[in-house]
Amino acid sequence: MVATGLRHAYQKLIVLDLDTFTVAPGDRHAVIGPNGAGKSTLLNLLAGTTRAQTATITYNGQVITRRSGAWRARAGIGRTFQHPAVYPDVTVLDCVRMGGWHHRHHPDRTPLEVLDLVGLIDHADHPAAVLSHGHRRMLDLAVALAGQPRVLLLDEPAAGLTDTDTARLLDILGGLPSWMAVVLVEHHMDVVAALATWITVLHHGRRHTDGPADTVRADPAVAALYLGAGGDDAAHR
Repeated sequence: MVATGLRHAYQKLIVLDLDTFTVAPGDRHAVIGPNGAGKSTLLNLLAGTTRAQTATITYNGQVITRRSGAWRARAGIGRTFQHPAVYPDVTVLDCVRMGGWHHRHHPDRTPLEVLDLVGLIDHADHPAAVLSHGHRRMLDLAVALAGQPRVLLLDEPAAGLTDTDTARLLDILGGLPSWMAVVLVEHHMDVVAALATWITVLHHGRRHTDGPADTVRADPAVAALYLGAGGDDAAHR
């Protein structure tokens, strides 16, 4: 997946301005930066949730700039949301079934197997609306995985999770197939450290720096600007 000319504005406020952003098979790519840096806007443009104003986006050699989010999901671009929404009267199992509907005849995993993977098998028949915050995040991930993505876009998947749920999330994401590309927007640097091999730092919608994860995390300028001199506590804000 390659996006070029990613420039997006709301009225006169430019929220994202990137020459290019590339996602290759097997990538574990974290996008970090302060609130308002353009991270979620980037994911929304890649996923098709937000229509691109100027960008050209290609996927598997095909221009998909004007393709809808639903089309992209069917084509293998899955995503989770910063604020997961659920259908109040739909069961947890049926949510996952809907996520994998276009692969229902040849699924990698059955919906129940996906629920077992994310630890929600005991909640399969419960209305999604009664789930806790942590379980809603796991359901959001399950719905994305049921779509059998080749590119998985994760928008702050660890936000608000307990230590136990975060550990489960890391186990799940760490076990994803090596061919699947993962783009992770996350404030929790322990999660970034555990998963990412490459980090892009955004600031005011522009690329501040990027490079191998260990190099970027050790950069004093990045630590001062985004992580805080005090360490991990600042990274969790």
